[in-house]
Amino acid sequence: MFVLMITSRKQQQDHYATENGFMHFAKGIRPEGNASSGRGSIDFLQDEIISEHFTRNVQFFGVDAQLQVHNAYVVVIGLGGVGSHAAAMLARSGIGKLRLVDFDQVSLSSLNRHAVATRADVGMSKAICLRDHILRIFPECQVDARVQMYDSLSEEDILGGSPDFVLDCIDNIDTKVALLAAGVRRGLKLISATGAGARADPTRIRIADLSESSNDPLSRSVRHRLRKEHGIESGIPVVFSTEKPKVKLLPFTASNGSDANPSDYQVIPGFRVRIIPVMGTIPAIFGQIMASYVVTKIAEFVVDYEPVLRLDSDVYMLLHERLIDQEELQFGSTKGVEVDLEEVAYVVRELWHGQSARAQKGRMATKGLWRNVMNLRLTRWDVTKPATPDNLILLTFQEAEEHESKTIQEIRSSEPEFYKMVCKVLQRATDTFGLASIY
Repeated sequence: MFVLMITSRKQQQDHYATENGFMHFAKGIRPEGNASSGRGSIDFLQDEIISEHFTRNVQFFGVDAQLQVHNAYVVVIGLGGVGSHAAAMLARSGIGKLRLVDFDQVSLSSLNRHAVATRADVGMSKAICLRDHILRIFPECQVDARVQMYDSLSEEDILGGSPDFVLDCIDNIDTKVALLAAGVRRGLKLISATGAGARADPTRIRIADLSESSNDPLSRSVRHRLRKEHGIESGIPVVFSTEKPKVKLLPFTASNGSDANPSDYQVIPGFRVRIIPVMGTIPAIFGQIMASYVVTKIAEFVVDYEPVLRLDSDVYMLLHERLIDQEELQFGSTKGVEVDLEEVAYVVRELWHGQSARAQKGRMATKGLWRNVMNLRLTRWDVTKPATPDNLILLTFQEAEEHESKTIQEIRSSEPEFYKMVCKVLQRATDTFGLASIY
């Protein structure tokens, strides 16, 4: 068996150039500014190995966006099943600077869910273990491994340096609340993981605002504490599962097998010692979702997240009936209604996220947005065109009445930004249903 040995960086570059016919599309391209002038940035356009390493990313995001990823500084706190996968994928995505924080060590029971740890790593600090593995994947990444616990005394040390994002992957309520409150106070971009244990359905994992997470005892407790102690009710995106926990927290037993008081065995006050049953795939998916969210945000790549909860068919039917009633009242006929129940569901859910077209603020569609649906109805965007999927907007009753009193030309003239936004949204329906554009 022939084994190719590449011993130097120059040999690696020559190998990639020779074996792969390497004429990378990004080589020699220099966007505005100097890629190496950022905070610990990597001039990947001038390094053939790094450039080839992140070819797929560049093809997906574009050169400038990937440069933003390379120049980013991200902090990951908590490096267990969720945090290790998040951190590893951030490195694989090209984040140029990572701060990894965890006071704990790798244990044998960690291996069913940890992203990189092996039996040889048991007993090693999770932060050091993850740093060493990441540097084998992406040696140019600046990895600051911190073997410490987050608390008020370490806040500046851990959160300092103006990170572009902070990932909360902690499973202790006190520490989680303290970190999120500090992040909000500092104006940092955050994303938090809620409970990944005791669940088995990966299709139920969602991203939403903390105020909208459901079926999760951890997020419920954190939400209550943040509101009560810090006046924080929303504004923090979280990854959570809508699935109810499938198994319960196991009782704690002493070494002799008898029941014991968990607090008697705590190394650090407030940290759990009882075991949460975990299927390793679920925290891994949580971490992957967090990494994807962070990288796309840094790259300014727009992702339309699906609603956390979908309206049931009765609600869609109600909105469909309201549309028909309004058409009869306004036009004396329902011939102009060219949408069925499924298409109404698409318009309400996918285009307008269950909220008024005048309330679109880029917020993710979550269950809270459905609460006011009883005050909404569909109406034609352009009254001269039929009620097709690409000519319907969702408005409150009052907004709809005002809208129906104006022509599309009046709206375009008086509210150009609103007009542009609505046309952009409705164009998605035109493309989806293969309709002829009405604009």
